[in-house]
Amino acid sequence: MAKLVVVALLPAALGLAPGLAPLARPALTPVRASAPLMVAIAPETAAAPSAAVDELPGFSGLHGKAMRVEAADVPSKAQVKAAVPKHCFTRDTKKSLGYAAISVAQSLACLAAGTLIPLKAAFLPLWVAYAAVAGTVWTGMWVVAHECGHAAFSDNKRLETAVGYLLHTVLLVPYFSWQHSHAVHHGHTNHITKGETHVPAVVGGRAGIENTGGEAELANARRFGKGPWGALQLVLHLVIGWPAYLLWGATGGPKYGTSNHFVPARPFSSALWDVRKGWASKVWQSDVGVVAMVAALAALATKVGAASVLALYAGPLAVVNMWLVGYTWLQHTDVDIPHLSADEFSYMRGAFLTVDRPYGRIFDWFHHRIGSTHVAHHIDCTIPHYHAKEATDAIAAAFPKAYLYDPTPVHKALWRVASNCIAVKPRADGRYTWVPV
Repeated sequence: MAKLVVVALLPAALGLAPGLAPLARPALTPVRASAPLMVAIAPETAAAPSAAVDELPGFSGLHGKAMRVEAADVPSKAQVKAAVPKHCFTRDTKKSLGYAAISVAQSLACLAAGTLIPLKAAFLPLWVAYAAVAGTVWTGMWVVAHECGHAAFSDNKRLETAVGYLLHTVLLVPYFSWQHSHAVHHGHTNHITKGETHVPAVVGGRAGIENTGGEAELANARRFGKGPWGALQLVLHLVIGWPAYLLWGATGGPKYGTSNHFVPARPFSSALWDVRKGWASKVWQSDVGVVAMVAALAALATKVGAASVLALYAGPLAVVNMWLVGYTWLQHTDVDIPHLSADEFSYMRGAFLTVDRPYGRIFDWFHHRIGSTHVAHHIDCTIPHYHAKEATDAIAAAFPKAYLYDPTPVHKALWRVASNCIAVKPRADGRYTWVPV
């Protein structure tokens, strides 16, 4: 019976049908820690709740700040570039290759350590620990490839493409397919129609303009309770979310239909792939690498056994995928982070709805600060990660009213989002806000 319930709720919880979304709870006035510098949020962020926030399901560590930011408060891209030191926009190929080499070396070291673990049931706890550690380290390679896809790795584009394609292929990511869909995500961050990922269902949603099914999402959450429903959301997002996104565009906006990162044609929608610019053909080029990697893994399995390949490779890969979904989810979602209608949306307004969070020195090292400097990345994705902290500090200092940093510990923020952010409703001002469960 339990299995039937999970299967029945799967499409909803992934935002594919009458389904789901993410939420949160109060915290303190946001302060961005940047050792040794502390960039404090402007005093107005601690103001008492206004009409803009009085119907939210709660507050994040931003304390409703994002709802107080109006279009006029958001700077232009030119203003941001003027505030950020010029060298932050400069790519150093040798330095980028150095960081790539470090991530690869660390990943190979984890793999080598895994070969020392006996493949016996008694060592299952050790294999779980290996998957968690190795997957966390391997995510660094994913981030380097991500930087290549954004043209932030090198001015040598052939080298950049080769590095990105190789590293993403090793992790079974269709490089060019992801490169394009991710660019669409950047271009329409928190756009209720054109957003490419983590677009919520809308109460009373209009088909083709908004993801419908918000009422059913809320009904399910209320029926099962925030705790069980939040736990289910965590499992479905973190375990199934990434393959669901690649295979049928889970959590994407209504503009793109049921997309597929491997097949840019029927039976899937081709709306995401601009044929005129050749992206459909690049999807097939991405498939070549993924198929080759799968073939290599299959060949290896015939020599060392499928169990060994699953333990050494599949376990860490699953953890990599969890990190990817977790990062993206928290970068653009919280109880007091709105989505925008087409009339209210602008590229910079969407970029400034991105949230930086405190991942700590260890994860920042392995993952090249992808979670703690993501606002700057969304404003200008060509800033290399080794300049991102400096750029972030400059943005936080120059635009304290618009910049968002939530000091809530990440694990608490993740639970807040999973258990509260279920469906949104439209407001008269063109923003969509989360409905209390």
